[in-house]
Amino acid sequence: MKLALIGASGFVGSAVLEEALTRGHSVTAIVRHPEKITVGHENLNIQLGDVYDTAAVAELVAGHDAVVNAFNAGWTNPNLYDDFLRGSEAIQNGTEQSGVKRLLVVGGAGSLEVAPGVQLVDTPQFPAAYKPGATAARDYLSHLRQNTTLDWTFLSPAINLAPGERTGTFRLGTDQPVFDDKGENNISVADLAVAIINELEQPQFIQKRFTVGY
Repeated sequence: MKLALIGASGFVGSAVLEEALTRGHSVTAIVRHPEKITVGHENLNIQLGDVYDTAAVAELVAGHDAVVNAFNAGWTNPNLYDDFLRGSEAIQNGTEQSGVKRLLVVGGAGSLEVAPGVQLVDTPQFPAAYKPGATAARDYLSHLRQNTTLDWTFLSPAINLAPGERTGTFRLGTDQPVFDDKGENNISVADLAVAIINELEQPQFIQKRFTVGY
């Protein structure tokens, strides 16, 4: 498969890049800072790209089998909410304009339902520092769900996403966190990357959201 990976130098993106290359896929890594990609591989093509420029995105992703959006507007960005939405919509529109049908978006856990009608981002214990990004991802999911043109998938990571080993063993869910027997919802970034490439290789959630957990 030929993948266009946006945000390939980030926490999630770098794990997806490693997983995709390990599994034999060709990857175009689209990043703001190409020097941050330190991996060398015959199936890797590194491209400088502006995620806020729809036409530039369309040109960069054209000809690929799928686009993975692992874009992050920056947790310390004072305009995080607006920039996340602006970038995500430019990536979506650029993908459409390019003719690529498959788009997988890595979103946040904030929109997962932790009780009937209650999303994680709206609970009192949700960290204030993460609220702008989580709210932006939640609002973008609502926007993406109106799209009937793309074969899109939105992935909400587990509530606790952290560095860790690649086990390849986890459970899938849809709109609620996948809690373990301790009431925790965890995933390593390496296993999140496994879930992403699994979904691209064998789609189960076309025009749907899914989530993961041990």
